[in-house]
Amino acid sequence: MTSQATFSTSQPRSLRGTVLLVAGISVSAFAATVGIAQEAAPQEPSPLETEQKESSVYPEAPATAPPATKVENSEPGPDGELKPYTESITGTTVTFAMTPIPEGTFLMGSPDDEADRKDWEGPQIPVKVSAFWMGTHEVRWNEYSVFMDSLDKRRRAKSEAEPEAQDAWADAVSRPTPPYVPMDFDMGTDGYPAISMTQFAAKQYTKWLSMKTGRFYRLPTEAEWEYAYRAGTQSAFYFDADAVNDNAWWFDNCDGQYQPPGKLTANAFGLYDMSGNVCEWCLDAFTQDGYQHLLVDGKVPTEPVLNPLNWPTELYPRVARGGHWDDDPDRLRAAARRGSNRSWKSQDPQLPKSIWYHTDAQWLGIRLVRPLNPPPFEEWHKYHDADIEEILVIQNRQRSGKR
Repeated sequence: MTSQATFSTSQPRSLRGTVLLVAGISVSAFAATVGIAQEAAPQEPSPLETEQKESSVYPEAPATAPPATKVENSEPGPDGELKPYTESITGTTVTFAMTPIPEGTFLMGSPDDEADRKDWEGPQIPVKVSAFWMGTHEVRWNEYSVFMDSLDKRRRAKSEAEPEAQDAWADAVSRPTPPYVPMDFDMGTDGYPAISMTQFAAKQYTKWLSMKTGRFYRLPTEAEWEYAYRAGTQSAFYFDADAVNDNAWWFDNCDGQYQPPGKLTANAFGLYDMSGNVCEWCLDAFTQDGYQHLLVDGKVPTEPVLNPLNWPTELYPRVARGGHWDDDPDRLRAAARRGSNRSWKSQDPQLPKSIWYHTDAQWLGIRLVRPLNPPPFEEWHKYHDADIEEILVIQNRQRSGKR
């Protein structure tokens, strides 16, 4: 069985890379008194305030929302029907598919008698989820590398692509620093799922994509993810447990690495690889006591909770769902959860640790969500930007051209 660490993480059976050291230096100062009264020293600015004063190497984004590109079926039909559509990334030939998910209700979590159940999978809570589109497949390197390696900017610089109206917004989004090793860890890029990004990196990707298209993309909530996985089923898997090899890439059938999305059977909503292959980031904080925060006066609510989202307040742990290629079937269940932790960066000796890469989570990826009713543009940042100061400090330093 796969080994498990704190907060139910699992480590790959073989680690695939090393990274180089970049030293971090901290500076302290002291003041001495000389026996006479002195004026109080002015309060020093916080690290975040200091970094924010640095001039940015990124342009300033316009204050209004970016214009939406024209994509067939990307808006509801006259009767409100949602249809599948194919999104295009402007300035490239890269496309990806989005699948409509109807609104509905379900029981989130696992029943007490489910095999291999963990305490943090309950109690079961009735939940109502509003309609949204979800990525038909996991985000591939084909899409993610345009963001990560600034391929759109490079194409424009070489006159291989014409400027687009959305560039003013997209070019203002922070991009990852260059990695020290190939982040596919020799498992393949073309057609394969992108991996090993932090939740912050994943959210910045959804921000960049939102600016590139003018449509609001984000990570799924934990409730949206489980609802989409189940696709109307109530069992441990969305498929018969005896048919795991036909529906999920896991330790026994994956040939020791991730596989191209879409080769196995889709669920009833038409989503591929919801079980296995790579885990998928969610927006929520991971809670060891499960869904206790959704109880009402200590009891399971009688009415479905509408679109729950447990906003994180700390860097760790945060939720990833779905299981991965190095997992056993118990980790591929609909209700199975795992929480991020610092061990996902064990190979990264940088001080401070990278805000972009989880070098040891070589099975961690992204699936997109686009809600039918997005928040106003002024609130997009809540779903896209860094939410704790230690990330903001490093991000602002990098935006000023520093490492």
